[in-house]
Amino acid sequence: MVNNRVIELIGVDIFQRENRILSNVNLEVKSGEFIYIIGKVGTGKSSLIKTLHAEIPLIAGSATILGFQLLKIKQKEVPELRRKLGVVFQDFRLLTDRNVYENLAFVLKATGWKDKKKIKERIVEVLESVGALDKLEKMPHELSGGEQQRVVIGRAILNNPEIILADEPTGNLDPETSEEILDLFIHLNKEGKTVLMVTHDYASIAKKPTRTIICADGKIEDSATNKTRIDFEDLLELND
Repeated sequence: MVNNRVIELIGVDIFQRENRILSNVNLEVKSGEFIYIIGKVGTGKSSLIKTLHAEIPLIAGSATILGFQLLKIKQKEVPELRRKLGVVFQDFRLLTDRNVYENLAFVLKATGWKDKKKIKERIVEVLESVGALDKLEKMPHELSGGEQQRVVIGRAILNNPEIILADEPTGNLDPETSEEILDLFIHLNKEGKTVLMVTHDYASIAKKPTRTIICADGKIEDSATNKTRIDFEDLLELND
């Protein structure tokens, strides 16, 4: 693992509309880390992810991600930042009026790819890597939830991002499919991707224990900072 910092938050407040939902967040992430973000509904997990990819503007504190300072980022710089991030959503967000190939081609063209042959080669490469190459010509509605999520992960890695931000990527999937999707993220992490995953899937955490951030009571608790052991039984209580 390369020991360089890719995310640094100092004294950051995270907002959901006008409401401050997390206060004084201090977080350092190094290249190649795999981090879970957990907590009850409404505790700021997704808002933290959205702040990192500049969907929610930063209002207070200092935040640097891949060299971009979020407090000072210009609107024209946001696409450049997002090209370095792979974002995976729970609700897939595939374009329903075009097939899998066209969904991925749309992303590449929007990020500056022009050569049709290279576009096709890259799409085939990423779909093969996530086990969805046979879905190339399928429409989104023809795919199961797990198949759609594989395509979404493929879409997220099209531009070879340094960081993958995953917001409840297994939230709508059955346990067996969830495990397969987690294995995909583990594989990407082993290839060198930094992964931050919001999850309620505590069985996944039990399978791959790693650094875990808990959002609760307007603040974060970081297992790396506090040197605390995140216990599986304790996690189940978060759903109570």
